[in-house]
Amino acid sequence: MAEPKQPTDALTDPAPPPEGGIADPGLGVDQAMVEALDANDRRRARELFQALHYADAADLLERLSPEDRARLVNVVRDEMPPEVLSELDETVRDHVIEHMGVEDLAAALVELDSDDALDVVEELPAAEQQQVLEAIPAGERTLIEEGLTYPEESAGRLMQREVVTVPAHWTVGETIDYMRMSADSEKTTLPEQFYDLFVVDPAHRPVGTIPLSQLLRTRRPVGVTEIMEPEMKLIPVTTDQEEVAFVFRQRDLTSAPVVDDAGRLVGAITIDDVVDVIHEESEEDIMLMGGVKADDLYRATIDTTRSRSTWLLVNLATAFLAATVIGLFDATIEQMVALAILMPIVASMGGNAGTQALTVTVRALATKELTPTNALRVIGKEVLVGVLNGTLFAVLVGCVAWLWFGNPMLGVVIGAAMIVNMAVAGLAGTTIPLTLARVGVDPAVASGVFLTTVTDVVGFFVFLGLAALVLM
Repeated sequence: MAEPKQPTDALTDPAPPPEGGIADPGLGVDQAMVEALDANDRRRARELFQALHYADAADLLERLSPEDRARLVNVVRDEMPPEVLSELDETVRDHVIEHMGVEDLAAALVELDSDDALDVVEELPAAEQQQVLEAIPAGERTLIEEGLTYPEESAGRLMQREVVTVPAHWTVGETIDYMRMSADSEKTTLPEQFYDLFVVDPAHRPVGTIPLSQLLRTRRPVGVTEIMEPEMKLIPVTTDQEEVAFVFRQRDLTSAPVVDDAGRLVGAITIDDVVDVIHEESEEDIMLMGGVKADDLYRATIDTTRSRSTWLLVNLATAFLAATVIGLFDATIEQMVALAILMPIVASMGGNAGTQALTVTVRALATKELTPTNALRVIGKEVLVGVLNGTLFAVLVGCVAWLWFGNPMLGVVIGAAMIVNMAVAGLAGTTIPLTLARVGVDPAVASGVFLTTVTDVVGFFVFLGLAALVLM
């Protein structure tokens, strides 16, 4: 990793800001920060930054231009809360880390919980990752290195290693005394925030869990085994994070123990991490359905262009397929110009109906509400919805086409084509993501392109084919 970059223009520490506050109340913090940086006012920039919660500070860094962001990092490097790093978008975080340097980054990681530190380290390039790990004290480094051995986006990467464990023979009083002594120790092993304590056997396997609230309501002489909940949801360390989020949602959990292949307790996952997973996964699915990546807002122009061009190329190929279908009926279109005017209506209505079915299906797959047990029922429902909506709009569009062009049979043709295409759209909107999920392809990524192809090709073929048979 490169050494910290020095600011291009030496910022000075001028006199304190004028009476009335550190920022003009009429200005947003973004504007005030940019003005402070432009004025080389380090004091004001630091005060503005320090007044923010670390999540808001991360938002500020994301909104600044790369140049202003670099200047701000150089100003607040020593005062930057470590939690800011865990809140940043990955692309922005890479830029911030580039200007922090190895030593400052290592010092910040030591202050973070193990799961947040791992989240930062795992995104670094291999060479920089090794430099940072070497600069971290052995104890913290071991936890991070162990975390890196687990699969990406697994429970092992998501969990925090700092957990509160107590042996089964302890009492409530001994447990409380232990936690107080640990909190007073300079080398405390207690996590900064926790919701449950885990009772373990001599082999360090969890045998029960105790909510912190339950512990504090119980008298000191009571044994922990008397108040523990023996029924727990144990999460294997290799479990995918989406499955973890599903379990938390299904069982209304606030935390859950993570175990290795031997059943030993190796960490715990808490609800705050699961909320982040739910947000990341939903955002990723929404962005992928549009053929873009979640961090496109902050990526370089050339990188964004390159990533989007792939699916645009696929879309171009499918567009040529639809154009080929239209080309089969070029003589029919030449004889009746009205067909060219009405064609887009059939394809557009089918595409929108298919997108509605697709959205419901992809979400249901992600939340595990759609399974082989109810798949046929869902498919049948979406096809029936397509037929009913198709019939409703077929009457409407058919009447408009009849009045517009004075040809009742033209209204019948476009109405029939719309019913068929919207029924097919409902079928495609459910079966395409189901098929992709079955073969191991993320349905949020590829479903949209295939759906558009189906509704365009079927819509054009049915409409123009019927027109050729009935009107010509």
